[in-house]
Amino acid sequence: MVTGVSRYLGGRFAQLLQADPDISRVIGVDVVPPKQDLGDAEFVRADIRNPIISKVISQAEVDTVVHMSVIATPVGAGGRATMKEINVIGTMQLLAACQKAPSVRKLVVKSSTAVYGSSPRDPSMFTEDLEPNALARTGYAKDSVEVESYVRGFARRRPDVSVTTLRFANFVGPKVQTALTAYFSLPVVPTVLGFDPRLQFVHERDGLEVLWRTTLDEHPGTFNIAGDGVITLWQAIRRAGRPGLPLPQPAAPWIGQVLRRLGVADFSPEQMRFLTHGRVVDTARMKTVLGFEPRYSTVAAFDDFVAQQQVSGPLSPDVVGAVERRLLDVLVHTGSAPAQPGGIDA
Repeated sequence: MVTGVSRYLGGRFAQLLQADPDISRVIGVDVVPPKQDLGDAEFVRADIRNPIISKVISQAEVDTVVHMSVIATPVGAGGRATMKEINVIGTMQLLAACQKAPSVRKLVVKSSTAVYGSSPRDPSMFTEDLEPNALARTGYAKDSVEVESYVRGFARRRPDVSVTTLRFANFVGPKVQTALTAYFSLPVVPTVLGFDPRLQFVHERDGLEVLWRTTLDEHPGTFNIAGDGVITLWQAIRRAGRPGLPLPQPAAPWIGQVLRRLGVADFSPEQMRFLTHGRVVDTARMKTVLGFEPRYSTVAAFDDFVAQQQVSGPLSPDVVGAVERRLLDVLVHTGSAPAQPGGIDA
């Protein structure tokens, strides 16, 4: 059973599973029907926040559960309150259902490197055993931390179940759409003045392959998943062919609000901290224990996203100027704009 199949990655993964002749049945679960064709996979319209999910698992005698329905942005969920319910309460109900089902033998959870947070005091690389220096207090990062705590509790209560937690770096690729891909698609990309954080990405193909391997094979434990190498924010902006707009750090909390007001991207405070301080994780365990070597490095994954989604220019100077003026207007009204803002740094 795969949760979260109405979104691209969940639906695509269900497609891959049902195409395997060794898998007899694939059930996709979500609250809304998927837009993409799931092939021969069965779709069950169900809310994992509802105890009815227990009946779905028990009646189908599900042996493997792949949990991919942790939502990263409140807009896609209908608001922050609903997002938290789906992520946290939904995971609790799902794990309770798995705990009661004797047929369940494996659980794979799609988590995020967001659990490490983003702080100026972070180490150069996070291993799976390191704790964050700044605990997440809101949003997707906090939800991911809570989800993982419930997963660890489940693993203690059901030691007979193989539990794998995959902490993915930000996904990019030809088709996946996230708040970060929307950010790099902006006509003008706002940044925090004086900061050029290191970033990591994972290509959607590599991410799906890791999910495939851990679903079909036995790899219990927690793993960081990311492409080799790093890219700085300004390197990424230039590779996307976008002009950047450096804004003073006091304006950072407002940048996400500006992007939401413009209707072009859905950014939370923790995502803005990520674009200020960055985050890099160690992937040695991925390579030595999982035996997985990603096809795409971080830079290659980002370049494929740029090429396939046609992110790069040419951009109309009028469009660039209009977006710049709108961003600065909103920041002036919030009192966060510099007194004498400089021009766009290409």
